[in-house]
Amino acid sequence: MRFPPARSTCALLAALCALTTSASPPLASDPVAQAIQKRVQTFSSGAPVVVSGEALSSRTLIPEFYKQRGYHAAWTDRKDVDGLLAAIHGTDQDGLRPADYHLDALRKVLAAPPKPAPESTAEIDLLLTDALIRLAHHLAIGKVDPERLDPNWNLSRTIRKQTALDWLSSAIASRDLLSAIEALRPQRAYYRKLTRALQTYRSIRDRGGWPTLPAGTTLREGVRDPRVPPLRRRLMVTADLPGAMPADSMLFDPAVSAAVRRFQYRAFLDLDGAVGPSTARALNLPVEQRIDQIRVDLERARWVMHELPRRYVLVNVSSAVVFAMDRDSIVWRARCQVGQVARKTPVFRSQMKYLVFNPDWTVPPGILNRDILPALRRGEPVLQRKGLKVIDRNGRVVNPSTVRWPSSAKNLPYTIRQDPGPKNALGQVKFMFPNRHNVYLHDTPSKDLFEHSRRTFSSGCIRVERPLDLAEWVLDDRSKWNARGIRTVVETGKLTTVMLKEPLPVLLLYWTVNIDDQGLVRFSDDVYDRDAPVLRALDAPYRPVLRQGAR
Repeated sequence: MRFPPARSTCALLAALCALTTSASPPLASDPVAQAIQKRVQTFSSGAPVVVSGEALSSRTLIPEFYKQRGYHAAWTDRKDVDGLLAAIHGTDQDGLRPADYHLDALRKVLAAPPKPAPESTAEIDLLLTDALIRLAHHLAIGKVDPERLDPNWNLSRTIRKQTALDWLSSAIASRDLLSAIEALRPQRAYYRKLTRALQTYRSIRDRGGWPTLPAGTTLREGVRDPRVPPLRRRLMVTADLPGAMPADSMLFDPAVSAAVRRFQYRAFLDLDGAVGPSTARALNLPVEQRIDQIRVDLERARWVMHELPRRYVLVNVSSAVVFAMDRDSIVWRARCQVGQVARKTPVFRSQMKYLVFNPDWTVPPGILNRDILPALRRGEPVLQRKGLKVIDRNGRVVNPSTVRWPSSAKNLPYTIRQDPGPKNALGQVKFMFPNRHNVYLHDTPSKDLFEHSRRTFSSGCIRVERPLDLAEWVLDDRSKWNARGIRTVVETGKLTTVMLKEPLPVLLLYWTVNIDDQGLVRFSDDVYDRDAPVLRALDAPYRPVLRQGAR
């Protein structure tokens, strides 16, 4: 059974509100059932229901669940109780907080001598059920509501026919609760690799972390320096430098240089094998920060990794890498350039519908307002320099010297356009997926910028390295749109639009932890400072978050 995924925690809770209760039936005959029924009925008053000092949060699902079973206790088998406790402890491997699932209260009431009073049994039963519901929510759709952090978020998921109520009933009835809970986790290889990485870095933390490299000048191969021994120890801790400490540990030998390059690769730095300021800064980041990065990306994985399509294009904005995905495999990848910090590439999902070879470029309003119009008002020859034309509403080219340039594109009765060609800002191809941000993937004449380790250069769009290779994969028609066929169209220099046989999903995501094909954990910079809000929400005590109108 799968817990029904939804757009966010809010959406799931709002959906569960549809499971409204009817008029209260007569009290059950069993004393424990009577006690459960009385407690459950207090939900309808809107008053908080507190059990063993813990507020129950499942205000709709709990009443429906117990009503369905005649208010009889659900947790009559100790194996189920132990399975739930084990699952709660296991959430630590997911980067979640076991305390969010009533762990301390459950430990206390379960360790206490049994009380004969039906009310005591009823309270324990309710607490266990609420803990399971919370846990299921978090594993299936995440603890943090991404829409509260990012208004651009639109990676929605619909609730399946298998409702939350059905899952809850069947999971408890299965007598294999651990397996039912395990099925809620994303079943993708990346998620499993992240959990292993979290375990690895927590082990490093528990062994004392890694040493700090003292400040100083750049270290490179051939130098002998008292900072090389701590550098060696630092690289050994993360298995970048194998072997033991040599007799001449202060020598920056070829083995150290190779280890530094391996570390630089894992930190998305230039692979020069020298320890300059950027590499030293990355080496000295505390292990707790790396642990937090992994926890944040585990949460992001729970947001999106339950219902991925078979074929899709994935852009990781943080590491500036674009992937072609088929099922759970990366079949193609390339570097890309993403938005500057002041012009961030948004995170969202869309459907690619067509490609344009030899595209022209109509300058969008944002770039007009920020770059083009200010330069024109200063009298700079920006149009000539970039090969831009001024087009009126009748499609006629206008002499720019006759135009009185406004301060805003809203008041501009012209289109600023760049013809296809080698200097065109979009290069030889653009990949179009409708979205309100006017963001898409495209080629670029600025090839040299791909060599930078940090590639935040665009105004929000994604500039793709080797875009014609991506076009071949996207079009998925080897008889017509193979490499030779694509090159033939490009060489005509004519604007050519090609519709896809069916829309192809495009996911623009932001993850700062990457794991390569060899299992190496790579950490990219949080270039847009998006990790901290997720981490704060992840570490905050549990509280249900409802949309306006939800109960």
